[in-house]
Amino acid sequence: RQMCIRDRKVSVAAFLRRHATNGIEYLPAEQATRLVTSNGRFSARPLFPLSAPASAEFHELRIAPLHAESGSPHPPGTTINLVVSDGTLEIRVHDRAQLLATGDAIVFDADQPHTLRNPGNTEARAYQVTVNAETPPRWHVPADSRRIDDAS
Repeated sequence: RQMCIRDRKVSVAAFLRRHATNGIEYLPAEQATRLVTSNGRFSARPLFPLSAPASAEFHELRIAPLHAESGSPHPPGTTINLVVSDGTLEIRVHDRAQLLATGDAIVFDADQPHTLRNPGNTEARAYQVTVNAETPPRWHVPADSRRIDDAS
């Protein structure tokens, strides 16, 4: 017997996700893959499953004292929202700089060159949400397909 989504009490969004059983996915910190650069002075830990394209990405960032890390420009339409959870960060987007203390947040267009700098003498930690300009489609719909009610 075939079961439909309604019989399983699963939302369509949950059904289409390739990750997450029962609508959740546990991401243990000790198993996370970290991007570490600048001889360990910068790290980014993804706080989302890496198994499928995402419309938004969530990262924990750690920046060593007195270190600056340049970010690569993203495609046009991409935005970054960043909140400092510990320490102080200076965010530079093109020629404009903004100093952020613990608890401060900033949103900026990520298609521009940007730099994160820790001016303090202790490690800074921040959380960053990147909203991507486009989400790759999960399935392909042929260009010549028509809606059923359009058929003659």
